[in-house]
Amino acid sequence: MKLVAAVVGRVRRDLAGAVAEYETRAARYWRFEAVEVAAGLGGRRDDPGAVMAAEGERLLARVPARMEVAALTRDGAPLTSRGLADWLQEMAVGGHPGVAFVIGGAYGLHRDVLARAQRRISLSSMTLPHEMARLILAEQIYRAGTISRGEPYHKGP
Repeated sequence: MKLVAAVVGRVRRDLAGAVAEYETRAARYWRFEAVEVAAGLGGRRDDPGAVMAAEGERLLARVPARMEVAALTRDGAPLTSRGLADWLQEMAVGGHPGVAFVIGGAYGLHRDVLARAQRRISLSSMTLPHEMARLILAEQIYRAGTISRGEPYHKGP
């Protein structure tokens, strides 16, 4: 099963190493790909709605048609590490082509992206920069792989 992280914006240099490390680790367990789309409206600072709409259109264009979409939003449902592992295993065993996790930009995800999502997941009730959300997601996908294989990385319930 393939997992895609579709993210608005690039990772800052100070976090790039950590993001790359966990995305590489995640790829040991899943066919994993991170795709970045441009933030904003090409240098113009317009209203937040227009920015979210443009970013949302770019995100959805990068999501394969048959993939389940999981929108990462602070208004989503919390999910434990074991819950993520179980869900991904169910998806894989059920023959699903994959899951696309979408992470919005500074203003969040446009309503069209949220409407396309079959699931809304919260990484935290606090607002996170997209780079931090990407890092946390990559680490949790890696952790889900280790849980699924019974490896000792995960120490929690």
